[in-house]
Amino acid sequence: MTLINLKDLEAHLWHAAHIITGPIDASDYKTYIFPILFFKRICDVYDEEFAEAMEQVGDAELAKGEMFHRIQIPASCHWKDVFAKTKDIGQGLKDAFRGIELANPKLHGIFGDASWTNKERLPDDLLNTLLNHFNKVNLGVTSVRDDDMGRAYEYLIKRFADKANKKAGEFYTPRTIVRLMVNILDPKAGESVYDPACGTGGMLLETIHHVKENGGDPRLLKIKGQEKNLTTEAIARMNLFLHGQEDFYIARGDTLRDPKFLLNDRLESFDCVIANPPFSLKEWGYDLWTNDPYGRQQYGLAPKTNGDFAWVQHMFASLNNAGRMAVVLPHGVLFRGGAEGRIRTQLLTENRIEAIIGVAPNLFYGTGIPACILVLRKYRPIAHKDHLLIINAEEIFTKGRAQNTLSNDQADSVYDIYRRQEQQGPTAQEIEGVARWVPLSEIEENDFNLNIARYVQKPLVEETITVEEALKDFQQKLAALEQAEDELEALLIKEGFEL
Repeated sequence: MTLINLKDLEAHLWHAAHIITGPIDASDYKTYIFPILFFKRICDVYDEEFAEAMEQVGDAELAKGEMFHRIQIPASCHWKDVFAKTKDIGQGLKDAFRGIELANPKLHGIFGDASWTNKERLPDDLLNTLLNHFNKVNLGVTSVRDDDMGRAYEYLIKRFADKANKKAGEFYTPRTIVRLMVNILDPKAGESVYDPACGTGGMLLETIHHVKENGGDPRLLKIKGQEKNLTTEAIARMNLFLHGQEDFYIARGDTLRDPKFLLNDRLESFDCVIANPPFSLKEWGYDLWTNDPYGRQQYGLAPKTNGDFAWVQHMFASLNNAGRMAVVLPHGVLFRGGAEGRIRTQLLTENRIEAIIGVAPNLFYGTGIPACILVLRKYRPIAHKDHLLIINAEEIFTKGRAQNTLSNDQADSVYDIYRRQEQQGPTAQEIEGVARWVPLSEIEENDFNLNIARYVQKPLVEETITVEEALKDFQQKLAALEQAEDELEALLIKEGFEL
């Protein structure tokens, strides 16, 4: 069987979304397309494993044994069983999904909760067309390698995010921003990585890519994430499976109210914590945090109607002694006063914040609010003490009609600025208007306000022109003024005004 070209696979999968356009809103494409894609993939892989087992044992019943299959497909729950149906196809899908989840505890809830039996939205003829489309391509490993399957899956997530736009911010972070953050944290094989607001799993996946690109074995990573939305959490697990990753744990639940990763009733700790949590959550669990059993208000209680610093403190409390974290937040966390100002002051005076990177506006779905990346470490080098690296990367981007973007090269150039400055420490030469190590004493003079423009600002370039150019410009403007006066005078006369 020949391998499928990645571009052809991407085009084929994207066409599936066109089939359900109309009855299904763009923001819900992922709810329906991903479960069917995952279903087809695991059934095709099962068939390959079965064929290999038959060559070894020559007995069909033995070849169905658990030792030959990563995922069990019970009788009547295979793709072929559902594909053979001509009516009540939605019910057939629902039954097959439930059967596979029951047979594989690690897949519990992975197919989500789409309303497959709603025939007004999903009549049999539409589902039949959709299944026929998927049936044209074999999605087994011999046709589509794990890497390509994962890339095609991520391509779909990106396309669905483009379509959903405003709602996409809930589950998708631009991959180049993720790349920048993961490069900064530099996770190694054998380390633990945690994303408390993991969306579709993009940040966790990027840590896998990072380790692989740097010659490490990503199977040695310990990967954990939590996500509140049922559909999004299911997609994250599918995403990791389809990238060939099996040793991970994604939990569903509200991280701030009900953190799932605990050891002896305390927060589990990790080497790397990374997240793009929802900006400025109004209902984030303030009442529970007034007496938080996990000690996450170590630096103070975040405001009742803004959870930004609740996320920061949850993430910091989840670091082990060698831990580091990177988090995307709105610029307001840098300068707002009150409770947030007190928390920020504490973090600064204890030397917890290593760097702030201001990124370009309008990079994120659903918000044009300027964002920044905060980098914190449990323990910082002594040479960095009482200093903070501030990087202004707001002019490093590609302008777009509806949304700005950051290319891989641009993300890597920002990382290169960070890396060089971080290696040299506070003795590094300032890059005027871009990067500077700021002493804590200067920040204290500014009442611990971290507004980037206070510390790193583009130099003003004075425009210089010759006398001849200035005279010519004056003559042009004078002529334009005289013409405007003549036109006004003619209009007034026409309207009967005496001049």
